Amino acid sequence: MKAPIVATQNDLPEGVRCKAIALLNEHLADAIDVRLQAKQAHWNVKGPNFIALHELFDEVEEEIADLVDEIAERAMQLGGVAKGTVQVVAKESRLSAYPLEILAGGEHVQALSRNLATFGKSVRGAIDATVEFNDADTADLFTQVSRGIDKLLWKVEAHGQAVA
Repeated sequence: MKAPIVATQNDLPEGVRCKAIALLNEHLADAIDVRLQAKQAHWNVKGPNFIALHELFDEVEEEIADLVDEIAERAMQLGGVAKGTVQVVAKESRLSAYPLEILAGGEHVQALSRNLATFGKSVRGAIDATVEFNDADTADLFTQVSRGIDKLLWKVEAHGQAVA
């Protein structure tokens, strides 16, 4: 386990900080990826629900941008480095590649929903992991991220759900 890069007076043990920084950077790559996927959907959506989905996908991207910032800043608070370049994201993201050939609104809803759900599940695992190694503040951040992603998933999925 690599030591934090920047000296800090944060009283969390170095081992805890190292684990948290690694977990934060894993999720930073995924969060940036899903953010860019929402923008991809925003730019390319076509069909009868164009304006509603175009605006929704932009809202999703903007809300995830705020979560990305929180994740990156927490890594810095712990003495780490936020690894958020395109090169890192392309190499480290654990999400499925976004299909570039789709245009129909329903296809974008399905593709984005799938990766929002995958990311949400991973974040819930990160909550458990940070609780296990006694970093309540990072667990709280991951809880905030989880709530935000669940809300966005609900909004996106609602466009693909029929009402009885």
